[in-house]
Amino acid sequence: MAASAEELKCDTQALSDRVQPLLTDLYQFTMAYSYWKCGKANDSAVFEIFFRENPFGGEYALFAGLTDCLQFLSNFQYTQEDLDYLESVLPCTVEKDFFEYLKTVDASEVALRSVPEGSVVFARVPLIEVQGPLLVVQLLETTLLCLVNYASLVATNAARFRIAAGPDKKLIELGLRRAQGPDGGLSASRYSYIGGFDKTSNVLAGKLYGIPVTGTVAHSFISSFNSMVDVKPRTLKPATEDKVVDLVSLCENLLPYVCHLLKVPLERLNQGELAAFISYAISFPKNFLVLVDTYNVMWSGVPNFCTVALALAKLGYQAVGIRLDSGDLAQQSVVIRRIFQTCSIEFQFPWFMSLSITVSNNINEKSLLQFNQQENSIDVIGVGTHLVTCPLQSSLGYVCKLVELNGSPRIKLTEDTNKITLPGRKTVYRLFDASGHCFLDLLALNDEPSLVVGQEVECQMLGKGEGSVRIVVSRVETMHQDYFREAKICSPLPSVMDVREYSQCSLLMLGEEHKRLSKPKPYKVAITEKLYRLLNNFKIANGSSHI
Repeated sequence: MAASAEELKCDTQALSDRVQPLLTDLYQFTMAYSYWKCGKANDSAVFEIFFRENPFGGEYALFAGLTDCLQFLSNFQYTQEDLDYLESVLPCTVEKDFFEYLKTVDASEVALRSVPEGSVVFARVPLIEVQGPLLVVQLLETTLLCLVNYASLVATNAARFRIAAGPDKKLIELGLRRAQGPDGGLSASRYSYIGGFDKTSNVLAGKLYGIPVTGTVAHSFISSFNSMVDVKPRTLKPATEDKVVDLVSLCENLLPYVCHLLKVPLERLNQGELAAFISYAISFPKNFLVLVDTYNVMWSGVPNFCTVALALAKLGYQAVGIRLDSGDLAQQSVVIRRIFQTCSIEFQFPWFMSLSITVSNNINEKSLLQFNQQENSIDVIGVGTHLVTCPLQSSLGYVCKLVELNGSPRIKLTEDTNKITLPGRKTVYRLFDASGHCFLDLLALNDEPSLVVGQEVECQMLGKGEGSVRIVVSRVETMHQDYFREAKICSPLPSVMDVREYSQCSLLMLGEEHKRLSKPKPYKVAITEKLYRLLNNFKIANGSSHI
């Protein structure tokens, strides 16, 4: 389902406010001036965007940020205020006519082809191809890289967290307060959802992108209550009656029974915590989920929660559950589940044993793996810092390189073999095995005949274990699609939910051996013999022996 008109309007406005044509590096303008000065501004150029190494020590990434790139191209044009500023910072030798020329610059002659947003992608494979006048495409480079770099990084990080957590646990993104500024916070919410998280605490992200939002209380709410005197109002209507009930009195009557059942001394319970729970229950009787570790989990938080939840049950409401934010989360969850089961049997509320247990507390990928290696009764996991800041890898490292100019291939040759580019415009094919899993991305020059099922292809592997192999095509997909041409986005933009669904389907097409979080099997990327010969010809012409 494509994004609605209202969603698109909000998203486009949010993007245009923060992503303006001047959001780029100064050297793009110095190069642009030199192109203009020497008559190369309108040379037909093709640039490719790709990354050189898969992130987080893995074998794949999730491609994200394309929608923002397309919206940026749609709005790309300099204002007079932009040009006045440029004139003030560029050298005084820059001619006035250049700024007049920049008034006419837009993306009307730019074409963009790309893999779909949400695709599983691999190192050295061109993901975006941008074609247009050399000067214009050069000016776009930095901004496009900015829009896909963090987006793809955090989406990939989220996908790894989802794999570590397993398919059954709900994942909530809680990273806004730890994100790198407001834009980092919004991007993290959006792209962690695409990567496989279920909800966010970020309200603005919910409004802009339609991501489900969630949240309950903080320790500050609970510690703000001292005693039952703070509970105002005290009453609550039962779910199916109009007559109000004093919830404080009901909880006070239940409390001794609960303490006796759980073998907790009544005097150990924190009365301020109980008052906070009752007040929250009166405010949200159908959404009662509270934090139980403000004072002591087992000697206060859980008994107080059970008391209020049982009182709500007697009034016809079902509580949601609890959240833990400290201690041994897995071990505590097991004990708390047993307590819920005990209360369920004793008070005859079957649903009570299935109350949700949510955990948080500086959780990272390793934490999630450890949960699955030990007994736990965790239902929901909240992740913040280690998701949105990506501490294991600060940047994905996308680059944008010129591969063709005026119909002739271009290459970057360097002593650093990892930075040698692949020349020429390319078609990217993805090949699948009999099980439906992708096993090879093949790069061919644009003028080569299209691959067909049953064809035998000779190709050269890239990376470790390089060499020539012959492959028979059993199923193949062409990865690049037209997304922007003649100043227009070629088809309706997908919603964030659509991209999320696509990304999860794309991940399913990648074999488990390539998705392992530790020591994954390398995914194969290859080039055709024709592209290999072109690459070698460039190397020979430049006296290089490096592949």
